[in-house]
Amino acid sequence: MHSEFLVLEKSPALCGISDLNGAKNAVLVIMASLILTSGKSKLCNVPFSHDVFQMIALLESLGAGVVIHEESQSLTIDTTTIIKHAVNAEIMKKMRASILVMGPLLARFGKAAIALPGGCLIGDRPVDMHLNAFARMGAEISLDGSCVYAQAVHLKAQKFILAYPSVGATENIMMAATLIQGKTTIVNAALEPEVFDLAAILKKMGAHIDLLPAGVIEIVGVPELKPVTHTIIMDRLEAGTLLLATAVTGGEIALPQGPGHSLEVFLEKLCEMGHSVDTGIDGIGIYFKATKSPKAVSFKTMPYPGFPTDLQAPMMVAQCLADGTSTVTETVFENRMLHVRELQKMGAHIELEGMIAKIKGVDRLYGAHLIAPDIRASAALVIAGIAAHGSSTLSGIHHLLRGYQNLCGTLQKLGARIIYKSEAI
Repeated sequence: MHSEFLVLEKSPALCGISDLNGAKNAVLVIMASLILTSGKSKLCNVPFSHDVFQMIALLESLGAGVVIHEESQSLTIDTTTIIKHAVNAEIMKKMRASILVMGPLLARFGKAAIALPGGCLIGDRPVDMHLNAFARMGAEISLDGSCVYAQAVHLKAQKFILAYPSVGATENIMMAATLIQGKTTIVNAALEPEVFDLAAILKKMGAHIDLLPAGVIEIVGVPELKPVTHTIIMDRLEAGTLLLATAVTGGEIALPQGPGHSLEVFLEKLCEMGHSVDTGIDGIGIYFKATKSPKAVSFKTMPYPGFPTDLQAPMMVAQCLADGTSTVTETVFENRMLHVRELQKMGAHIELEGMIAKIKGVDRLYGAHLIAPDIRASAALVIAGIAAHGSSTLSGIHHLLRGYQNLCGTLQKLGARIIYKSEAI
């Protein structure tokens, strides 16, 4: 066996121009949506993170044929040969997004068998909203230990009023509804750019979907959907991570593909800190220059278009090194402050009360032995490590590999001092 970890050294000001990868939170559900079709589809701008390879394995376990084109960042997926409706339990336990195959399997085959999903330990993220929605559509739901079975002769269109704008529930309902006769309405639907990207590919397949004001999505079912070619949107969360790494090192970066239009609240907070931020025409392209005297700002995570929960941990690192006191409130996931104790090891002044962190900025952080508890925390700790004085080691980097395609390589090209190591244990 081997232990994999990163060695992080205090780095000079990051500087340069960087491309972005496709959005991890978009590609996984879009890959699942292809189950609704029969034929060969092509996805472009695919980020080859470990979660994407897990979704490939999931689709192959159902019978799909997948051809990987890493050089062109694309996938060809043939869903003609899908004959199974049960998902391998080991795959389900490794990735939360695997729950998103349930809607497509029910819609196409009338049945689905899945194990309860795994992934990051950032909160309960219950699948009850998904299962209750399918039950209301007419599916019979049963549980046997950690396995969920769903079966329906005919699913029925319904009106759903979501108590919370859950991204996963919105996506699962929307996919299932595309092949159900009649009109399905989702009120208080999630409005994340990744949900819109899913709607875009479903429309290309032939689905009838209207995105209406006030968070309402209407889907009118069609008899069948066709395979397509689709380009995944750029990853706004990768963009935010690179901006924060540049901020804490006092650098300057250009992201020509940066989706500034989907990061407006986040970018406004960077401006409030004193950083210089410019966006290109129609919000495409982000040009950032760090201030030498960042000011602390408070923020609260919210569903889109609010401050993204997936940038909470990286942004907290920036507050640890800013002048003044800030308050960070997490409202989306109840267990998403596990990175706080790791930052405290580095000398950060953070008082944690439930999901509210009160931070007093310090002049510097110090190297420490760190453990990444989840995907976004792993990115935050990389950022902290390249800003801290001395050397840090970061274990648990499988989380980083699940969520990003070569984030460390991108940071290294900008000047970050990061070394990957593997030792026998």
